[in-house]
Amino acid sequence: PSRSFHGNSRLLTSQIISYYESINQCKKELPEYFNFASDVLDEWARLEKDGRKPANPAFWWVNDEGEEVKWSFEELGSLSRKAANVLSGACGLQRGDRVIAVLPRVPDWWLMNVACMRAGIVLIPGTSQLTAKDISYRLQASKAKCIITSDTLAPAVESVLPGSQFLKSKLLVGQGSRDGWLNFKELL
Repeated sequence: PSRSFHGNSRLLTSQIISYYESINQCKKELPEYFNFASDVLDEWARLEKDGRKPANPAFWWVNDEGEEVKWSFEELGSLSRKAANVLSGACGLQRGDRVIAVLPRVPDWWLMNVACMRAGIVLIPGTSQLTAKDISYRLQASKAKCIITSDTLAPAVESVLPGSQFLKSKLLVGQGSRDGWLNFKELL
């Protein structure tokens, strides 16, 4: 059964099912390469810009104090391209490189997810509850070339960095600064 979501005509459940059925029956070609950021996010931004899709937030974040961050599809696309450029430029990362993000679920966490998808970089998410031992293990096991964290979590992360032989760059998300760390906000 098909239905509308928030009163807007969108891709409905029955349409989604029939689309997947047509793929399974080889009636539609699967793309050789698929990138969510460019194939979905950028397409939705184009549809909104052309007036063929109603403008809805692509991202809407609210914290406990009621502060909001709201990005349209176009804004999220633009910001994720800039973030991907930070990762590939300033951090020197290439397609297939691994990045560990030890961040609370702030908007930059989601932005990094999309930026990594866009650039073909493997994101290894880590909760802010990881201990120094956990972080050290993940750095060594993954051979991550970059670590991303907040200014409040950086001291715990820094305590294990001397033993990390693969790490090339450290990216700080937040308002503060630290010696030897790149500041994401400034680079963005």
